[in-house]
Amino acid sequence: MARSGQQNFYKKLEQILTELPWYVEEFIDHKRRTLSPASLLNYCHDFKIFFNWLVSEGFHPGPIKEIPLSILEKLTTLQIEAFLGFLNYQLNNKSITVNRKLSALKSLFHYLQNIAETDELEPYINRNVMAKIEFNKVAEDPETTANRMEGKILKGDEYEEFRAFVAQGYGELVKDDKKKLNFYNFNRERDTAIISLFLGSGLRLSELVWLDIGDIDFNKYNARVIRKGNKEQYVYFSEQAMTDLKAYLNIRTDRYKVDKSNKALFISAPMGPKGTSRRLTARAIEKLVEKYAIAFGKPSLSVHKLRHSFATRYHAEINDVPKLRRQLGHASIQTTMIYTHIQNDDLKRAINRLNTLDKLKENDN
Repeated sequence: MARSGQQNFYKKLEQILTELPWYVEEFIDHKRRTLSPASLLNYCHDFKIFFNWLVSEGFHPGPIKEIPLSILEKLTTLQIEAFLGFLNYQLNNKSITVNRKLSALKSLFHYLQNIAETDELEPYINRNVMAKIEFNKVAEDPETTANRMEGKILKGDEYEEFRAFVAQGYGELVKDDKKKLNFYNFNRERDTAIISLFLGSGLRLSELVWLDIGDIDFNKYNARVIRKGNKEQYVYFSEQAMTDLKAYLNIRTDRYKVDKSNKALFISAPMGPKGTSRRLTARAIEKLVEKYAIAFGKPSLSVHKLRHSFATRYHAEINDVPKLRRQLGHASIQTTMIYTHIQNDDLKRAINRLNTLDKLKENDN
């Protein structure tokens, strides 16, 4: 997974860099050692949106590849705020998404002013407008985040119920629709393995997409993944996930007509005149989860909510935040601490006791 997944991202990265200014390629080269290829690709997509906006607003006649450094140096705070407004109101980006794109631009401009140097040892730009722009305030306390999340994840018996629904229940639901039933029966083992692996490991979508068969250790019940920051890590998964994974692998080669050279773990149905099977894409997996979630009666459930569901269950049963942090691959333990606030029964009992005491006092008065 590490090699084939990275190679695919690097191919896409090299392609998009041909469309961007030369100094962006320098910046990306500077970041290659510390960031994963997926993160670098996301940076480039964010930069492309920004440079296209500059052209559409008349800052440069185009193409975006030829936008000079002098334009970046002369941008005003009002103009950058207009771009952020474009992200918010035209592209309907949420505040946290706007912050991510702003962070990418801040990193680029910081590099151009404080790290990159000309042959004369001068910075590429002398004025950094991005340093004057503040992030959107989107922070909330962990309790609030947990409460907002709680109604959108699987809890209690829903873990097994949702997996069983994907494994069998959905077929009963669509049995009168021959097309849907045939499609479901063809992909049932694969889809069950995907859902089971999400629920049994807490993997990120990108981590699951780029798994190769060779990344799975069938004896140790773990998988080798590349996490954020381009870090390799072994992530454990449940016995149920292993059972479902083996059931899928038993039919993978014959049913999906997989070429021996294709080591991707999760495969799409054969497509095209030659009936070629390819690695299942992230978008296909998102749509797959969405389909089952809606049919299950929990439309808010998504790939990321499956990850949240795993984390919540792990904390409830094991209550070891450092181990959970490692399993999820969180850089900050504060992110992991959110799950300690979900289903906080002690807090709920305390509040209930307070309510009871208040009522007793009212009765005494």
